Amino acid sequence: MRNPVQAEVRQPMYYIHDGPKRVALTIDDGPSPVYTPQILRLLHRYRITAAFSMIGVNVQAHPGVAREVAHAGHMIVNHTWSHPDLALMSSTAIRDEMIRGTDAIHRATGRLPQMFRAPYGAWSPTVLGWSERMRMTPLDWSVDPRDWSRPGVAAIVDNIMDNTRTGSIILEHDGGGNRSETVAALKIVLPRLLDEGFRFRTP
Repeated sequence: MRNPVQAEVRQPMYYIHDGPKRVALTIDDGPSPVYTPQILRLLHRYRITAAFSMIGVNVQAHPGVAREVAHAGHMIVNHTWSHPDLALMSSTAIRDEMIRGTDAIHRATGRLPQMFRAPYGAWSPTVLGWSERMRMTPLDWSVDPRDWSRPGVAAIVDNIMDNTRTGSIILEHDGGGNRSETVAALKIVLPRLLDEGFRFRTP
């Protein structure tokens, strides 16, 4: 007998399908009181709506920043409570991480997230099954400039410009460490992508 949690689940979303030169920007691991407001100002300047994948412990620590993201009209995605590798965890522990993440986001913003992003992109049938049961679409990415590793601003910019095409979901980070390179790279890459005719949509 099949595990009902693993039956007929939706696969993660790696691309959006919203027409030519439409792309999505996703910002992970916040909210951060230092870097999230800087990114919000950039997005406002260029009239871009993004998806912020938030970690519950950070939402609980900085609920006002989470509310700023929501009030600015951006999507908020559940990125678990504490950012573990879900592929190594039991079904019950996975469920608890996801529920606590949703609860923290709901308490801070009044929103129930409609999408879920697994830390490290570590999907498993159980993770996908819980996403389905909690009515959250699993969200992955297709462009990863590895900004979290701080490879340098030019490396982040070059990676995004070289790899972004119609439908791309771009991964960036506002939490988890010093994200000054990410902010500096976005200052360069956002106007470049717009100049090349790309338009941003949420997943």
